[in-house]
Amino acid sequence: MDKIILNKMDPKFKDDIVSQPGAEFFTRCFTCGTCTAACPVAEVHDEYDPRKIIRMAILGMRKEVLSSDVLWMCSRCYTCYALCPQNVKFTDVISILRDMAIKEGYIPKERLDQARELDKKLQSIRCKIIDNKLHPNQENQENVKKSIEDELNEKW
Repeated sequence: MDKIILNKMDPKFKDDIVSQPGAEFFTRCFTCGTCTAACPVAEVHDEYDPRKIIRMAILGMRKEVLSSDVLWMCSRCYTCYALCPQNVKFTDVISILRDMAIKEGYIPKERLDQARELDKKLQSIRCKIIDNKLHPNQENQENVKKSIEDELNEKW
């Protein structure tokens, strides 16, 4: 990891986040790891760690956070939100960071709608896979394959 030079960071970044409804307590995070341990995305993606996102934001790493692809990995399942002992409301924080990334020009405006649509499609694919596991047959397998192929061919 590169050195973090604090006097080159944006000390206002955490204040900009805290001022948004839903993020009032995000600086309370003491990196206990409850969010990350319970997160279904962190379980399958080594780079995704809610604690790291919060720590980077608190340190003032505005550009690094708002331009990061990991903002878009969150499935917004609210598991972290429900389990956080400090009431950080990370799901709300991630939504705020996504909005900031768009407003500040780090990410194209369309990304938010695309991410929401992708979340819906992935839940649909997940349900089709479960249906296929419970009722394995050729038609169900073909439905799963087609849904995955269609999504892979969809451009962002």
